[in-house]
Amino acid sequence: MSIEEKLATLSLGDESSLAATVKSDGIEKSGLAPSIEGLAAKCGSGDEKEALAGMALARSLASDCPEAQALTKLCLGPCLEQASSKSKSVREAASSTSLAICAGTNPFGVKSLLPVLFAALPVEKKWQIRELALRCVASLGETAPKQLGNALPEVVPEVTACMWDTKKQIKQAATAAMREALKVIGNKDIEHMTEKILIAISKPKEVPEIMHEMAGVTFVQSVESPALAMVVPLLLRGLREKQIATKRQSAVIINNMSKLVDNPIDAAPFLPLLLPALETNASSIADPEARGVTEKAVEQLNRLKGLADKAVNVRGDPTKLESEFKKHFAGDQQGLAACIGHAAVVATCMMDLQFMEDVQWKKNLSPFFGAYADDAACEAGIEAVRVEAEKMMEIPEEDDEEDDAEELCNCQFTLAYGTKILLHNTKMKLLRGKKYGLLGGNDSGKTTLMRSIANNSVEGFPDSSDVRTVFVEADIQGEQSHLSCIDYVFVDEKIQALGCTKEQVKEMLATVGFVPDGKAKPDHAVSTLSGGWRMKLALARAMLQKADILLLDEPTNHLDVINVAWVKKYINSLTNVTCIMVSHDSGLLNDCCTNILQIENLKLHPYKGNLDEFVKVKPSARSYFSFTESKMKFKFPQPGPIEGVKSKGKALMKMSKCTFTYPCNEKPTLFDISVQVSLSSRVACVGENGAGKSTMIKLLVGEIEPQVGDVWKHPNARIAYVAQHAFHHIESHLSKTPNEYIRWRYANDGEDKESLVKVTMQYTEEEKKLQSTPYQIQFVDEESGKITKVKKVVAELVGGRKTNKQKDYEYEVRYAGSTQDSGEYLPGKTLKKMGWDKGMKAVDMKIAQRAGLYVRPLSTKNVEQHLEDVGLDKEFGTHYRMSALSGGQKVKVVLAAAMWNQPHILILDEPTNYLDRDSLGALAGAIETYDGGVVIISHNNEFCSKLCPETWVMDAGHLETKGDAEWMLKQDTKIDDQQQLTEVTDAAGNVTKLKGQKKKLSKKEEKQMVKKLKAKIKNGEPLDSDEEEFAIDKDLI
Repeated sequence: MSIEEKLATLSLGDESSLAATVKSDGIEKSGLAPSIEGLAAKCGSGDEKEALAGMALARSLASDCPEAQALTKLCLGPCLEQASSKSKSVREAASSTSLAICAGTNPFGVKSLLPVLFAALPVEKKWQIRELALRCVASLGETAPKQLGNALPEVVPEVTACMWDTKKQIKQAATAAMREALKVIGNKDIEHMTEKILIAISKPKEVPEIMHEMAGVTFVQSVESPALAMVVPLLLRGLREKQIATKRQSAVIINNMSKLVDNPIDAAPFLPLLLPALETNASSIADPEARGVTEKAVEQLNRLKGLADKAVNVRGDPTKLESEFKKHFAGDQQGLAACIGHAAVVATCMMDLQFMEDVQWKKNLSPFFGAYADDAACEAGIEAVRVEAEKMMEIPEEDDEEDDAEELCNCQFTLAYGTKILLHNTKMKLLRGKKYGLLGGNDSGKTTLMRSIANNSVEGFPDSSDVRTVFVEADIQGEQSHLSCIDYVFVDEKIQALGCTKEQVKEMLATVGFVPDGKAKPDHAVSTLSGGWRMKLALARAMLQKADILLLDEPTNHLDVINVAWVKKYINSLTNVTCIMVSHDSGLLNDCCTNILQIENLKLHPYKGNLDEFVKVKPSARSYFSFTESKMKFKFPQPGPIEGVKSKGKALMKMSKCTFTYPCNEKPTLFDISVQVSLSSRVACVGENGAGKSTMIKLLVGEIEPQVGDVWKHPNARIAYVAQHAFHHIESHLSKTPNEYIRWRYANDGEDKESLVKVTMQYTEEEKKLQSTPYQIQFVDEESGKITKVKKVVAELVGGRKTNKQKDYEYEVRYAGSTQDSGEYLPGKTLKKMGWDKGMKAVDMKIAQRAGLYVRPLSTKNVEQHLEDVGLDKEFGTHYRMSALSGGQKVKVVLAAAMWNQPHILILDEPTNYLDRDSLGALAGAIETYDGGVVIISHNNEFCSKLCPETWVMDAGHLETKGDAEWMLKQDTKIDDQQQLTEVTDAAGNVTKLKGQKKKLSKKEEKQMVKKLKAKIKNGEPLDSDEEEFAIDKDLI
């Protein structure tokens, strides 16, 4: 008797034999397929016996006949409805049968159950039906966790609505279902917050607190649709909160999470919900900072939307797969259509979860077709559909013409620096012999990527034993600076491991110009090398290591034109070596690169061709290399007035006939140099490597002393000097934040701690001897005119200074043997003879530096703003330690620190080395509007020619002045109005306007004023404050 006939008289106890029949004969032959609707009707029957018998059979089929699940699932709806039956036995059977059908369905097929479960959730349904449906949803977390995760975008909205139900049982069941759903989101970044997310859904008052916690989460893992499904309702609620802080935090979380969405299709369903809410906030939030954060999030979501619109949707489509199955499993049997429909849902889910192995498909799909084809045909049909499904998942990629080149690396990785994600789930493919230019803004992670490759810490990158990778950088470690050039290379661990001899090292150094009679000698200490020769030394060391991949960080830094041409020729000669280079030199990237790798939006984007070809495809990238395209703006503090200087052309610094020889050299480095710098100076100092440019500047600023000649600086002038190896200023303060460093450096009443450690401020033995020798000083008694001569020793300069009648400075001194400050002053000329020249300079410097502090107190807020003015975001300026900053960021810190006390002269030694084009453009703009003098040493012709009409050309220690050297005389404008202080800023950042200095009246104007005031006083008219001051001064009142 078939099941169809048996159903008419079905009773409890028949289920085991009928399930056995289906298992042995199959769903078609046993008659289950044509009679399934009858079984579903029995399950939903109002007759208790009939319903119990029907549900017993459905339960038995679900547990024992997985091949029948495509039909059995049709009984789920009627079973759910029976949850509200008056009979306790029916209710219990309904519960166990519904849960058995959910458990017995293939995990990949759970999506086919969801429409039935969701149909049982509306409030119109009886609460018992809704509660059972929610328990079924929760059970899927146990039986099909990954598959439930894949379905969360559909599940969450349905369950969330039930969590706010007034019925206690529904609320509890919905919370339990949501708790199970939260377990399967598969995102480690937020899984520790699942309980809090649950609370926030049911208790809206908790949303601000939860948002605050979520805003502090560092997102690292890829964000996929399950995580989005869970967080988006919470974010929407945050965006609609009244508190601006909560709205801002929601925008921050959206911005951070959306950057880590690898597949834009995952985000597509949520964008129509989030974008309108974000756009509303962006136009309505009153706080400008929070509005800016929201606008950034809108921009990021619009970018994601653009990607989602363009993306090829490779998600499984059940209708496409159904038509593929029909090609291989044809027939008009009643059950076949149901099996094909169910198989299509299962296969779709397998595609979405990347279960694409033939074994996996055979195991999960072949049971459905056993009744309609033999094993071989069944296997062949499923494999054919699987192959088609794989084709549907393929994303068309650009054809790579260089397939003949050997592939050195093809990996996918994530890269972080501290808590900051730099690259996320990005691909990198490198071919032998190619030259890759690595581009990206400052702080995008270019150097970190190269260091990680060199340190073998990039996931999936070939081991250094298979592919030899060498990182070339010109920085010399302090503990090795005493070594000779040969020893410096020879002691390197990698050179030692290769077993190179000193002779081989010497030969290699000779090929790059280190010869006994050359500018750089192989047996001299590396500390004596200029920046250009340090780079050549690093290249020589790399050449010895016979690299497969050469990583070059700014290889043309510090190099003159001749050496840049040499580097380009060398790179192009490496036909069998792959190079990755970071450079701000557009000429290098055009002449050497075959490919460009751009870091943008946490991804590495490959492009073919050199820089010009790349800019054609991506015009926005022009800002990396063009000053005029720079959107960044720097702002330097203006220098303020100098006592005694009324002309912008008056020299503030001078070198006169200076000759200098380094202690270890016989031949002078500089010969007979004379230069001067004023407020109007704009000087470019150029010359080839080792010509003596940096040495001359060190003499000018007082870091070293000439053996012959004089160096003079105006006592009231403040000088900012950013050295070529800029990081030496901060390398002993890396545990401080930039803000803390600047406040430490100027903490002592505005004195610059860095400026007091110069060699030129340390007393020589000769000077100490003069200071301890009694010197005859004559005093004149003002009343009697009597002259007294006394021999005295000055113990110290106390720090006071005044101007005498001859308009010369006198300095306050304390005499030896005196226990208190005498309040006595001695002329500068006398003190110079007593060996106190450097002491006077130190007093001058302190007074000049203190004058800079008046305008802007040293507060955290003021320093933060100052750092932002030179392009360092407050996030990095106040909250990051300097050890975590990139090279470009550190240069900004050094620049900001040098500019804090509003210098009159700014001296920059190779400022273009670590700054990208955006920052260089901003620096150029700041220099153009800066009222002080500027001296720049640089090989970057574009930068110098834009800013400097005067050029100092240094050639082998001899100086020649070119260009419009007399131009500063044309700038000889009077310093009256433009350098008066117009405002001061207090510690809280408040700006106060100052009155201008009073104009000095001529004798005629003075006479008229006296006449006018006499009349006013006579008539009893009130005087304003200025008139009253004038009247008192002239004894009129």
